[in-house]
Amino acid sequence: MTKEARRGWHHLPLALFGLTLVIIAVGGTIRIYDAGESCPEWPTCFGSWSFDVSEDEQRSWYAANPDDVDSRGAGHTYTSFQIFTEWFHRILAGTILGPLVLLQWYIVFRRRDSTDYTEQTGGRGLSPTAVRLAMLSAILVAIQGALGALTVWLDNEHWSVVLHLAMALAFAAVLLRLWLVWMRDIGCGPIRFDIAAEATPAGQRLAKRRLFEAAISTISVMLLGAFVSTTPGANLGCGVAAGHANWPMCNGRMVEMVTDFAAQSQMIHRFLVVAVLVHLTVLNYQLPKWLAAEGVSEEGARSAKRMVGFGSLIFLTNVFIGMSYIISWSAEEGFPEWLSVVHLMLGSLTFLTFMFGAFLAADHREQKPEIDAEE
Repeated sequence: MTKEARRGWHHLPLALFGLTLVIIAVGGTIRIYDAGESCPEWPTCFGSWSFDVSEDEQRSWYAANPDDVDSRGAGHTYTSFQIFTEWFHRILAGTILGPLVLLQWYIVFRRRDSTDYTEQTGGRGLSPTAVRLAMLSAILVAIQGALGALTVWLDNEHWSVVLHLAMALAFAAVLLRLWLVWMRDIGCGPIRFDIAAEATPAGQRLAKRRLFEAAISTISVMLLGAFVSTTPGANLGCGVAAGHANWPMCNGRMVEMVTDFAAQSQMIHRFLVVAVLVHLTVLNYQLPKWLAAEGVSEEGARSAKRMVGFGSLIFLTNVFIGMSYIISWSAEEGFPEWLSVVHLMLGSLTFLTFMFGAFLAADHREQKPEIDAEE
């Protein structure tokens, strides 16, 4: 292990990736508790930096700021817990994640492949790819903060929420890529497919492309699901009834013609889920054959299939979670919203699993010369 590896800084992107997933989960929790407008301004909440704002203080703030009245009227107030969920989300994202991402960029920049640094280590510094990824992560976290503010100012318009989520997932993917590149640069050697050892360039490109296509298809389903959950009335687009009456049926029919995208987005979401299931099924059966035709070893093809199979399993599990959410509706309690957070997180993990696979399939082509390691 090299000196640089023992310092452990190369695991910082992975730690930030974990924190990003927590922030996404907290964002989903905000929606569960209907707290998306519990801080009607940004960066403060009702003119305060605290989450403990009484109902009287909220009404007074609305009276002084009529342009920022809640979408349900100035009489609508929030509990301290609801405000806390939004406040905590901002603390995690703005006070902890943001500064750590800047620290990460500084560390990577200081360790770049420069004469001073390589003389200190007796090896090589971090590659330009690592520096670019660290810079990109800093840019993305700044954009994400701006999108969070925009979402608040627009009172959680569905398109702004979807864009906010998409940017969070793009940011998480960049962190995964940076983690792999950083490990490669300091000689740790990334976790990787067995395909990496013997893959032909054509086989490597094919594996990377197919996994990336799977990632794009699954994130499309996820973002459309986010649109459904944040569009008023869309969750009820196929009707509500106890049991299986509203799934797989939609208003009493297996297939309903779509005439209104927003109102019937749940039906479109179901169409897309079926299309992606077909795509992943074909990929699971055909990818080993496609890779073998490109000269990839049998073991390498099996390794690629295992990654595709793992992502597909998460996706299929999430399909059943979505089904359970719909059929668990009750007249007394409505939808079991905790399931929607599970649905959100499994959707995120599906996309990130396929993206991680695509990164792994490509990463070995950029191996740097071996660095002398100390015992």
